[in-house]
Amino acid sequence: MKNVALIVHTCDRYQLLYPGFAYFFEKNWPYQDVAISYYFLTEEIDYPSDIFTNIKTGKGEWSDRLLKGLKQIPEDYVIYLQEDMWLNKPVDADTVLKAIEFALSKQANLLKLSSNSVNQTTPEGAYINGLSVGILDNAKSEYLMSHQVSMWKKSFLMEQLKYKEHPWRNERKGTKRLKKLNPVIYHLDLFSENEEQPVNANTVTSMISAYYTVSKNAQLRPYAHPFISEMKLADDAAIREYALKLDHHLKNGLTHDGQGKPRKEDFFKKLKNYLSGR
Repeated sequence: MKNVALIVHTCDRYQLLYPGFAYFFEKNWPYQDVAISYYFLTEEIDYPSDIFTNIKTGKGEWSDRLLKGLKQIPEDYVIYLQEDMWLNKPVDADTVLKAIEFALSKQANLLKLSSNSVNQTTPEGAYINGLSVGILDNAKSEYLMSHQVSMWKKSFLMEQLKYKEHPWRNERKGTKRLKKLNPVIYHLDLFSENEEQPVNANTVTSMISAYYTVSKNAQLRPYAHPFISEMKLADDAAIREYALKLDHHLKNGLTHDGQGKPRKEDFFKKLKNYLSGR
């Protein structure tokens, strides 16, 4: 496990989300039992944490920043998350460890770990605590390149990061590149994203965790409501105050940096959200 890291890729403009991500990550991710490295990638701001090592990527486009961050990480495999993916169900440590072991044994370039209807799979034949391992049908699946929770061989991920690609272009053009390359892509229903149903024919579903993407177009989404409600009841006064700030942003349609109007949404991002029913 010394060769594996979990990274959270962020931008400084979304700093508002950091405490909420940390609160629910610490509550639901078994970081004490999953002995891998943990990195939090910001641009220029400091991120003090007892769990994460802060790596600074500097300013730049999404793909350039991630590439700079990955170059500072010594591990050969990374589990990729973003700051708006808030866990709302405990993650089973044994399932995570066995999923990592599977990926390492296969020297997998990519193991997708979240359920999404854009993925079409066939059974690989292996099971991890009742969760069936699938292999993506690359021709039938959409968004082979995606930024949902996944485990990547770092060198393979770096190859998918082209100069000055914003995230939506990276997913769109990266998918075209991967379809042409046609690599073996594994899939495991370790997480349900935004209440998506499992993709594979699992014999056990109790091991499936869940998260919501609480941000869209630089604003909080309604998915944030239950998280805010929970934090309002926290013992820590600072967390309760933070929850009130989030509530204010959500009710007033503010962007994460406090502006009244979000930036224009990318056309291809709109199309992706429409096709996936988000």
